[in-house]
Amino acid sequence: MPSGEPESEDLSAHVFTTAPRDQGANTERLRRAPFPPHPRSCPSHRSVSHGEKPRRSSVRRRLAFWPLLLLLLLATLGSLVASLAFGSERIPVGEVVTAVTDRFAGRDPGRWDVIVWELRMPRALLAVVVGAGLAVAGVGMQTLVRNPLADPFLLGISSGASVGATAVITTGFLGGLGIYAVSTGALLGAVGSALLVWLVATAQGGLTPLRLVLSGVVLSSGLSAIASFLVFLSGDPRAANSVMFWMLGSVGGATWEKLWVPAVLVALLGAGMLALHRWMDALAAGPDTASALGVNVAAMRTTLFVGLAVLVGVLVAVSGGIGFVGLIVPHAARLVVGARHRVVLPVAALGGGLFLLWVDVVARLAVRPQEIPLGVVTGVVGAPLFLLLMGRGRYRFGGQQ
Repeated sequence: MPSGEPESEDLSAHVFTTAPRDQGANTERLRRAPFPPHPRSCPSHRSVSHGEKPRRSSVRRRLAFWPLLLLLLLATLGSLVASLAFGSERIPVGEVVTAVTDRFAGRDPGRWDVIVWELRMPRALLAVVVGAGLAVAGVGMQTLVRNPLADPFLLGISSGASVGATAVITTGFLGGLGIYAVSTGALLGAVGSALLVWLVATAQGGLTPLRLVLSGVVLSSGLSAIASFLVFLSGDPRAANSVMFWMLGSVGGATWEKLWVPAVLVALLGAGMLALHRWMDALAAGPDTASALGVNVAAMRTTLFVGLAVLVGVLVAVSGGIGFVGLIVPHAARLVVGARHRVVLPVAALGGGLFLLWVDVVARLAVRPQEIPLGVVTGVVGAPLFLLLMGRGRYRFGGQQ
């Protein structure tokens, strides 16, 4: 690197780098280093002309993480209360606060209690949970396959869920489950498609990124065709509209009973991934580097695959196929705080929840009294926002700039 002004930060410096080309002293240094080594400690990442500047820059980024996390948390809590005021009937924010505090204080319910607490609160909380879960799943999927275009639906889970949901809507299958029929069918389809991807990938030699991507893309196309064929056979325009609306995603059917399962799962898997952040950093750097650092690559990939399959299956079952969140939010988080999973995961989770919460508000207000599917809004809002973020500086992923 020439002297003068340093290059803009390599936002993936901590994980998305290849193994050192010198397989002698550098590889031995990796084996002896604390797990995982900070890339700035390796000779290939050391800048002689800039001395200790990268270290001070790293400290500044670490210090900025906590204020950012606090800001996102406060923004999410404030937005959660504010979102309860919006809907087919506008409620003053003061009345919303009164209705919520009356519930917590055990006072008699007021005029807006049913609308605020029974209808809008579960919906807002589900939007936050699903947004956080999709963002966390996106981070995990991009690490698993080391592909910047990976999203939670890469493994065909969404397409499998759409087959299950379409079968319920068009044929009445599982009709005895009532309001849980579509969610149950979608969950069964998601689990079945994940199992199919697993069997295909392992039969070909293991869960390598290339096999996962190819198996997921091919099976996703086939399952989408099956869902479309079921709609064609039904001959019912209302069924076709219901299937299309479900595929694009909505949290309009949220209830307190539907909320706790995805909330607990997102919290558990997010905490588990955060506890394994060093292993994920190493895996994202490539299998050779991860193996040199003592990571069991096969076991780590299997653990990620199973956890992500279950998480995405549950999220799709309760909200449908909400696209774009799991793709843009992880990249946006890396642009802001860097690529280490210790900081990316919490920022992506809060950012995804906050983003989808306001997407749901827009979906409710744009064409009142009707609602726009969430997948439409995430695409319209998310695409230009992501391009704007990408245009503000350099960004590297997997060695690609």
